[in-house]
Amino acid sequence: MIFPALLNSPRKASGFLRTLLQIAALALLCMTSNAWSAIDTFEFENDEQQQRFRTLSNEFRCPMCQNTSLTGSGGGVAEDLRREIYLMIVDGKTDAEIEQFMLERYGDFIFYKPRLMTETLLLWFGPLLFLVLGGWIVMGIIRRARPQGQEAVVLDNSDQARLHKLLEKVDGQD
Repeated sequence: MIFPALLNSPRKASGFLRTLLQIAALALLCMTSNAWSAIDTFEFENDEQQQRFRTLSNEFRCPMCQNTSLTGSGGGVAEDLRREIYLMIVDGKTDAEIEQFMLERYGDFIFYKPRLMTETLLLWFGPLLFLVLGGWIVMGIIRRARPQGQEAVVLDNSDQARLHKLLEKVDGQD
């Protein structure tokens, strides 16, 4: 038996079952909350417009969520922006005009992929720069740690005689 103490007391068993049911109901309620989220339904004149809408919604960042595209965000701002994109597509605006509208309204932050400009050069090429710099530093460390080529030491006759005297002194002390 798993809970023998609960079987001995019906009152404890009913309290335990009630708590267990409450936890299960709460878990079920939490799991189904995503099903209640709003779903945008836009009707387009053709498949090209629908594809443009999906592409643009994926390229723009939600200003409220900041790390989610407009497609993936359930925030109110994202819903408004998706609706705005839909209306501009239906009105016949080009992708460039829609991007310009978003840029003027929200700045460069609205783009997931920042544009290549002088202000964003470090953002685009910084990782490559740090990789090259790191490789250069590692190569320098490896080069310094590698044993250097040692030249043979050549002793003339006087140095050899002095060396033998020193070795004899050391041997004589042992």
